[in-house]
Amino acid sequence: MTATPEQQTVLVGVTGGIGAYKACELVRALMRCGFRVKVVMTDAATRFVTPLTFRTLTREPVATSLWADEPGDPVHHVSLAQEADVVVVAPCTANVLAKLAHGRADDLLTTTVLATEAPVVLAPAMNVHMWRKEVTQRNVDALRARGFVIVAPGSGELACGDVGEGRLAEVAAIAEAVEAEARRARDLAGVRVLVTAGPTYEPIDPVRFIGNRSSGKTGYAIAEEAARRGADVTLVSGPTALPDPFGARVVRVTTAAEMREAALSAWADADVVIASAAVSDVRPAARSSGKIKKDALPDSIALERNPDILAELGAANDGSRVVVGFAAETGDPVAEARRKLEAKRCDLVVANDVSGDLGFGTDANRVWFVTGDAAEELPVLDKRAIARELLDRVSALVRRKRGT
Repeated sequence: MTATPEQQTVLVGVTGGIGAYKACELVRALMRCGFRVKVVMTDAATRFVTPLTFRTLTREPVATSLWADEPGDPVHHVSLAQEADVVVVAPCTANVLAKLAHGRADDLLTTTVLATEAPVVLAPAMNVHMWRKEVTQRNVDALRARGFVIVAPGSGELACGDVGEGRLAEVAAIAEAVEAEARRARDLAGVRVLVTAGPTYEPIDPVRFIGNRSSGKTGYAIAEEAARRGADVTLVSGPTALPDPFGARVVRVTTAAEMREAALSAWADADVVIASAAVSDVRPAARSSGKIKKDALPDSIALERNPDILAELGAANDGSRVVVGFAAETGDPVAEARRKLEAKRCDLVVANDVSGDLGFGTDANRVWFVTGDAAEELPVLDKRAIARELLDRVSALVRRKRGT
């Protein structure tokens, strides 16, 4: 079966649990929804359902081994990972759940999930006591915080005779989650997104500068998530140690003036602006062309204000663009976000408190999404999950402005 240009591919991962037989129903349900479906199985899964069954249902080859590639074939776990628009693992055993939570990749399924840039849906199924164990719940929480979609197991009589949570969720619920991820995977197709990220460095001399502790992780995660969802992404980045995000066009700058110039250039074609950069508010009024010797360092440095890039872009917006600002604050971040929302003509401001252990340089954060109507507090999430939540709301704002 060959995918048509508009058809999305769902990769169904099947692991070794009694619920594996329901994966056959899931495959049929997804095909009725119009998806091209491919299947990858663990060795244990083949003890419950044969690969021939899935090949017959999907009319596609079924992948079962890391070692089945022929000379000249593409590397299987990479090609499968790239081909998938959505990956779903159903059933997902406690063992595979733990592997994914800890980044272990020792078979075709786990290597494929680790390699994919597609959204991943997990439908756990196991004995009730295994499901309730603290370590299992920690694994689930870790995966959910990283952006995996968890379709929680149902409750009832289990194959082993126990009663409680652990049975594979209903096929309709799993298929619905996959459909939602498939829509999300293309919800920014054709949308041009400008993201600013990272700090700016304002030179005092060739050695010293005024800057801040921004790592750029949030902005890079936003740029990558937007690209995954089909957007044409330009990332204007201050100095960071991060690699270029998958699928984004990157313009690297150093100073606020350089970031302003690059942002204004990209602004002309942008539908969405997400200004996550921590732009320095001030710069030295004069820069020394040579290193200032220690005994010649001045007691004070004259400063001048940098341009307010977000305010400038917000003022230039005719209302057709979506503008998102960030407020990294101490004290009352929501109040400051409300002020920035109005003063800089934003549609949404992402606020966070940097006075504690979260914020600059960390992999997780706690944020508020502040709009004219509400301030929505999110739990502590990985910055990739925050990017996902933010772009859900940005997508809705784009549709609203376009009347679609």
